[in-house]
Order: sequence, then C-alpha cells, then structure tokens
Amino acid sequence: MPAFSGKHYYTVDEKGRLMIPAPFREILSAHYNSRLYITNAAFDRCLHLYPYEEWLKLEEKVRTLPKMLEEVRFFMRRVVASAQECSFDKQGRLLIPAAQREDAGIHGETVIVGQIEKIEIWNREEWDSICDLGSIDRKTVEERLAAYGL
Repeated sequence: MPAFSGKHYYTVDEKGRLMIPAPFREILSAHYNSRLYITNAAFDRCLHLYPYEEWLKLEEKVRTLPKMLEEVRFFMRRVVASAQECSFDKQGRLLIPAAQREDAGIHGETVIVGQIEKIEIWNREEWDSICDLGSIDRKTVEERLAAYGL
C-alpha cells in the first residue's frame, strides 16, 4: 500500500473548500474507496483526513480501550466526536466543515502533509511554528528517534 508523503501548500477558499493534492487523490482513488473521514487531531491544532479503511482501523483500536480512562475519554471527545464523513467534488476539492475549520484555525494559507496512512491539514502559520527547529530540544529528540532506529 503506498503511503501518503510530501508537503503541499494551498489556500482555503471563501466557502471552506480546499484542493487536495493530485498525488494524494491518486493514492486514494487507486487504493481506497471514495469515502473519507475528517476529524480534529487529538493534541495538535490541525485536521486529520483518513481514508475510510484507515478510519475503520482506528475505530477498532478505540473500541478495545477501557472507556473509563481519562485519556481514552479525551480522545473520543476530541477525535471521534468531531469526525465527519466527507468526499471530494469533481475538481478535487474537499469542503471542510466550518466547526472543524474554526477548531484547527484553518483559513487562508494551508499546508497539506502526508503522514503515511492519513493526511494532515494545517494552518500555514501553525505548521511553520511547530516545524521550527528552535522550538524543540534537538539533542533529546535525536536520541529518542535513534532509539527507534530512525
């Protein structure tokens, strides 16, 4: 299964529509059905776009978790509760629901990022700030990633 990778810059139009990059649409049409789910990210101020099949895998994981745990309830309230089925129009645009645009600060310039099994949609300023090398402890991050073999 091909992975979503790469970074693309687009602008959300006044109706809340966003062009999804052609390479991502090609993967979706070749390897998934046309159903998609868009949801808030659990901890970042961005949106996640899942092919239906990948969303089902996530749902199955969540079903097995103990619902009395605070972190599971948080995840369900933040991610599962905000999830909505969506699809592209004939021009390859995705209509992002207004509540999700507001929650993630999606307006104007955006960054669409492949994340292997899902796609992230970021406000450009938010993306630039989280990717700033000055915002992390590089030595610690490098050591932790090395421990994972990366």
